[in-house]
Amino acid sequence: MMWSEPRRFEVDVDAGLMQGSGTRYQKRLQDLHGLYADGAAFDARLASQGQEVVYDVTDFRPSSSPGDLITGVTRMSPGKIGDEFYLTRGHVHAIIDRPELYYGLKGKGLMLMESPDGETRIIEIGPNTACYVAPHWIHRSVNVGDEDFVMLFCYPADSGQDYGIIERSQGMKLRIVDDGAGGWRSVENPAYTGRSEADVLALLARGGIGSEVAA
Repeated sequence: MMWSEPRRFEVDVDAGLMQGSGTRYQKRLQDLHGLYADGAAFDARLASQGQEVVYDVTDFRPSSSPGDLITGVTRMSPGKIGDEFYLTRGHVHAIIDRPELYYGLKGKGLMLMESPDGETRIIEIGPNTACYVAPHWIHRSVNVGDEDFVMLFCYPADSGQDYGIIERSQGMKLRIVDDGAGGWRSVENPAYTGRSEADVLALLARGGIGSEVAA
């Protein structure tokens, strides 16, 4: 019988990379149009720093089997557009009842989460902090510190990602901004468009076999 081969990876925390993972992608500032509230500040930064890498992902994708795991490391640069901290595009899993686990390795950040019907949760993540993103939750990472924010992550290999769900709602319900005192605060996104009951039911129908949601 042909067995899947166990693997070992070295995580370079300072560089924010998982060595030998086989897959790497970067998101530069020029790739992140429309994510930030202050469009003028984004355009001004883009003119001079469009090639800046905002976040960098290395991961290992052994298969797409539902019994397998994708594991990797995300490194996020520190920075702000206007008063809004650097963030990832964010997503919900294409098979929406798949969870994800994050483990903080370096820096200071947040996991900003939103349920399909608009509930919100924010979990602070630092070194040696684990964050469980439960099934069905839209999630994005935010670097609220002044150094690289590095996390290890792991999720079921068949999960997939739906990045468009945030764009379709004109962003997430909350934005994370500088509080002017060395910390952060959340503010309402006035452009946010909530999902209808039909939209929510359609999302929940994308769950895997045996998917259940509490009423």
